[in-house]
Amino acid sequence: MRALIFTAMCVHVLGACAGPAVETAAVGPAAPPAAWRTDAGPTAPLDKAWWQAFGDPTLTALVERALSNNLDIAIAGARIRDAKAQERLARAQLLPTLDAGVGGVYSRSINAFGNAIDQKTAQPQLQAAWEIDLFGRLSDTQAAARSGWLASQAARDSVRLAVAGTAASGYITLLALDARLAVARQTLDARAGALKLARSRTDAGYSPKLELAQAEAEYQATAQIIPPLEQGIARQENGLRLLTGDLPGPIARGTTLTALTEPAIPDGLPSTLLGRRPDIAQAEFQLAAADKSLSAARKRFLPRVPLTGSAGLAWSSLLPDDPLTLFSLGGSILAPIFEGGRLRAGAESAGAQRDIAAFSYRKATLTAFREVEDALATARHSDEQARILAAQRDALSQGFRYATNRYKAGYSPYLEQLDAQRGLLGAELTLIQAQADALTARVALYQAMGGGWSPEAIAGVGE
Repeated sequence: MRALIFTAMCVHVLGACAGPAVETAAVGPAAPPAAWRTDAGPTAPLDKAWWQAFGDPTLTALVERALSNNLDIAIAGARIRDAKAQERLARAQLLPTLDAGVGGVYSRSINAFGNAIDQKTAQPQLQAAWEIDLFGRLSDTQAAARSGWLASQAARDSVRLAVAGTAASGYITLLALDARLAVARQTLDARAGALKLARSRTDAGYSPKLELAQAEAEYQATAQIIPPLEQGIARQENGLRLLTGDLPGPIARGTTLTALTEPAIPDGLPSTLLGRRPDIAQAEFQLAAADKSLSAARKRFLPRVPLTGSAGLAWSSLLPDDPLTLFSLGGSILAPIFEGGRLRAGAESAGAQRDIAAFSYRKATLTAFREVEDALATARHSDEQARILAAQRDALSQGFRYATNRYKAGYSPYLEQLDAQRGLLGAELTLIQAQADALTARVALYQAMGGGWSPEAIAGVGE
């Protein structure tokens, strides 16, 4: 009885002294802001399938095809399989092992009288081994592996969110390139008419050759805009095809840039943001895994208690018919005495990995708040800029009509119409870019809010 009490006291003392103290950084939590700097205005609930809010079935089909076929998502899924296998491997260390074996021998030897003896033997055997998780080292290793598995699932959801955002913003960019190309071609047609008019007026002697040269130069200046736009469209289509796991080729359009619906800004308090974003969940799981890995590394300084046992039968042609029963039971206590600094280095490494995970978690949290603030400001100011540019475009369009009518009537020189047309072209191209920026700002905001992902995707999983 005294021996049992003494053993229990030793175990308790050893468990309280699990390895050397490892210094870790004190990383404080990132407190959520009380409110966003930018007034969000009217908001709407955050829908997981947020890309449907743009009102274009073709965009929806493109995003869903990318989510189904994207290779980065497939790679992330394979990493989940690997992490799950590592978790099962760590959990298996807590269970005993049982091996079966059978051996047979046919031999001939000579006895003391010089006679040959033939012998046949057979020996089936079962062997069992189990390490008692006396101080929780194996449990910590298994918990670390499980947190790593959950982190891999959150990483997959981060990739899915990024792929959905890239597909939606890429499609919007493609529609913006289409709109810019349409404006360039319309302007080229208008300048072709102006060039024809200038040539006829010059041939008739009503206008100097300077006007013809100016008209020719402006026609070519507009024509040179078109090839880069066509090249950009081809490159954008090829990029979207790669995103969906397809070979390069064309991308279907469902509507125009101006026909897209501008979604309402999603609602989301700073406190709910931490539960929405998969990258924050990933950093949190990685921090939990690092904590458990550090605990397991410190417990490697403590003794290990492996148990072994075997049982079997032995048959021999030289023995009676009844087989012999063989068995063995044993246990040992293995305590590290000199490891050349390996265990201490492992503990220091685990402590450093824990600090990295803690700093990464804080950085992920601060980055999330910054991205939401940036996306809110971009969405708000892009809308305002688009309204101003639309008003400017309307004024320049009216001025261009007046200048064209004056030029045709012979009341003003061609340069006046030319300047008006230049200003209108620049305003239209800038307005298209502002409209695209306003829409892509919504995409960025949905990503920053953690749209398309929910904690239920990995909460409570325990297969």
